[in-house]
Amino acid sequence: MRPIILSKMDFSHSSLFGYIEDLQELTIIERPVRRSLKTPEEIERLTVDEELSDIERAVYLLSSGQDIQGTSVVANLPVLMRQNPAETLRRVLPKMREVLHVAGVEMQLTAAVSFLTVLQEESVSIHTYSHSFLHIILQNLEHRDAGVSNAWLETLLAVIEALPKETVRHEILNPLVSKAQLSQTLQSRLVSCKIMGKVANKFEAHIVKREVLPLVKSLCQDVEYEVRACMCRQLEHVARGVGTELTKTVVLPELVELARDEGSSVRLAAFETLVNLLDMFDADDRSQTVLPLVKSFCEKSFKTDESILVSLSFHLGKLCNGLYGIFTPEQHLRFLEFYKKLSTLGLQQENGHNDNQLHLQTLEQEKKYISVRKNCAYNFPAMIVFVDPKNFHLELYSIFFCLCHDPEVPVRYTMAISFFEVAKLLSSDVYTIHKELVTLLQDESLEVLDALVGHLPEILELMTNGGENNGSESKLLSIPDLIPALTTAEQRAATSLKWRTHEKLLQKYACLPHIISSDQIYYRFLHRMLTIMLTNNVLPVQKAAARTLCVYLRYNRKQEQRHEVIQKLIEQLGQGKSYWNRLRFLDTCEFIMELFSKSFFCKYFFLPVLELTHDPVANVRMKLCCLLPKVKSTLKIPTDKHLLQQLELCIRKLLCQEKDKDVLTIVKRTVLELDRMEISVDAFQKRFYENYLLDQEKERQEHLLLEMEQLEKEKQKNEGRSTNINDKMFEKKRRDSKTSSVLAKSINLSISGSSSGLSAGKEEKKSKLVRSQSFSTQVLHPKYSNIDKCPNKSSATGYTSSVPGMGKSCMLSFSDDSFRTHAAANSGNAAFPSSSSRSLFNSADQKNSGSKESQSRKMSM
Repeated sequence: MRPIILSKMDFSHSSLFGYIEDLQELTIIERPVRRSLKTPEEIERLTVDEELSDIERAVYLLSSGQDIQGTSVVANLPVLMRQNPAETLRRVLPKMREVLHVAGVEMQLTAAVSFLTVLQEESVSIHTYSHSFLHIILQNLEHRDAGVSNAWLETLLAVIEALPKETVRHEILNPLVSKAQLSQTLQSRLVSCKIMGKVANKFEAHIVKREVLPLVKSLCQDVEYEVRACMCRQLEHVARGVGTELTKTVVLPELVELARDEGSSVRLAAFETLVNLLDMFDADDRSQTVLPLVKSFCEKSFKTDESILVSLSFHLGKLCNGLYGIFTPEQHLRFLEFYKKLSTLGLQQENGHNDNQLHLQTLEQEKKYISVRKNCAYNFPAMIVFVDPKNFHLELYSIFFCLCHDPEVPVRYTMAISFFEVAKLLSSDVYTIHKELVTLLQDESLEVLDALVGHLPEILELMTNGGENNGSESKLLSIPDLIPALTTAEQRAATSLKWRTHEKLLQKYACLPHIISSDQIYYRFLHRMLTIMLTNNVLPVQKAAARTLCVYLRYNRKQEQRHEVIQKLIEQLGQGKSYWNRLRFLDTCEFIMELFSKSFFCKYFFLPVLELTHDPVANVRMKLCCLLPKVKSTLKIPTDKHLLQQLELCIRKLLCQEKDKDVLTIVKRTVLELDRMEISVDAFQKRFYENYLLDQEKERQEHLLLEMEQLEKEKQKNEGRSTNINDKMFEKKRRDSKTSSVLAKSINLSISGSSSGLSAGKEEKKSKLVRSQSFSTQVLHPKYSNIDKCPNKSSATGYTSSVPGMGKSCMLSFSDDSFRTHAAANSGNAAFPSSSSRSLFNSADQKNSGSKESQSRKMSM
């Protein structure tokens, strides 16, 4: 067939004739596809009478149907057992037993799964199951196909756990004696080994010793290495069943002998079983028997037996911690050096000059070395415990650096998964691995980034609070490259096709208010989230960005920035040209109602949401109608009575003017739901107790953010004013330096007096600023958000405040008219209108500290 080159098409007669030949060849290729359709005779043979019941149809298909129909009946067996168990056991199961005797591999595998499903669903009693199904399972257990045999064996092992002891003893254990003999087939003996391990945990120790252990010893001495290796792996289950004493006298000698076996797979099985049974050996057995075996394994792994190298690297952490108590200092150092050698296995040639050896390495050897380094990365937290976290920087930091910069992705992926465990173990020394965190965040593989992001909030919290520099002012100095690394990671995830990683990353970035300042979030992350909402095409990613943006907005500390973001949300999303943006605006409003107080939503978003009732797109109106019950739940009566009227007016317009049938159906359903709703009132109601407290806590934190902003502004003004006063005094002292000493003393006294008065006036503001600085780092975390430490700006029940000069807190009730008038008269010096009670205390303590009226008011409070 000649290739058709479109760029050089020749429309001559010969060329067109060639193209026609090519098209004919293409039609010939398609002809066998048409011939694969069923003929009318085949269709008639596969057709079944529709009037037959399920049981009758199953019996008919098993008797005269094709293999694919019989397989369908076998797969449908759990359904038949649920619908009609008696008839299925009486008519279908006997027929199925006959068919399975000559069935193919596919039907056998399906039957094994169906029998296991019937057991797990408990469609019949265990006695009925053992009577009807167990014999079929045992009959097919020694199938000539290894896959089928293993499938039936898995079903049998699951059945053994549920069967009574007597049934297991008579139906399984007694026949096992003959099937485990050397005269039986290899497949039969392998099956016997696995059944031995399962049966050993079923009976008491004396029964296992009398009936199981002799068979175990016989199989451990089998002539086939496959049987010896299989039985060796089951010795762990046998040891758990017989107990510590028999393990020491019977199982351990068998393991020692198998550890010296000529077959490498047998030695490997013996080593892994020894490691798994370390907790059952006493100190003498560990030091005299296990430790020499382990040392020989380590020595032979590099010299003569590399087959055990991968398994040894995987179990090394468990082995070192299991034998920790019997190690001498020299042995401790030797095992540590062995781990370091394994961690860089296969990387030494890259730094050397022997290029020929590098080219001679086989592909299998390279894969083995990668697996060894990956296992070392998996065991790294265990090795930190082994050397003590205090010695991490001296003993293991170089290995940690190499594993985080390993050229293979699986190694770095494993390090990213275990990074959180490493950070927890290092505790106060976590600052030593800051650079590696930045390295993994900037890794070229998205798999590594995805593994690291799983515990990113916990890791960043440990990084900023767990190290030595845990102050609010220096929390970014400890990780100087964190923000560029985070932005780079998000951009790489955004440009890839793995949107789930991008979604996960955006969800985890909601923790950043714990870590970095509000301004840095505003300039580096908040606008990026808004861009993702406007430009990204993946809905889960847009929703994740919307929720994270709402979190950033929730804890932004500047009112001007908050207003700017709210305005952009309303203009670019709520009033956007694309209906998709308007739908995302409604999603954002849901997050706003979840994260903010009711009053905040009603103030900024209630009316923009209601404007979407006139949206020209039906999908937007449908989504709005579904959201209206939540919108109504944010109202408080009588404060929001005018908003309730607006809501009712919009609903009436929808009922009267809506032309779309689907939207009108949802509107009617929403009206019924709105009628059943109860609107919360400003006064406290017992049935809304939990929601009331939650909303009050949100509102209290929002007011506290406003207070903190005001306090910071006042602090800046006062600092500027004190600087100007000091500059003027310094200039005056310089001009009058030649005057008399008496005049100089009087000037100094006046300066000191004014400064002391100024400092006394700013004492309370100073304490508030200290509290605001602590809030900036701890307001986000639940364990730091203590309600009692935050002054309540407005409450339905009262106001709690700490009075300067008094050693306790006072509750001021706004229901007292006399107190209210007094507060209004003395609130002229307030820092801001919402804190009238605080300014009252300041003015009362400064002006009327000696009056009887002030003393009587304090006593009454």
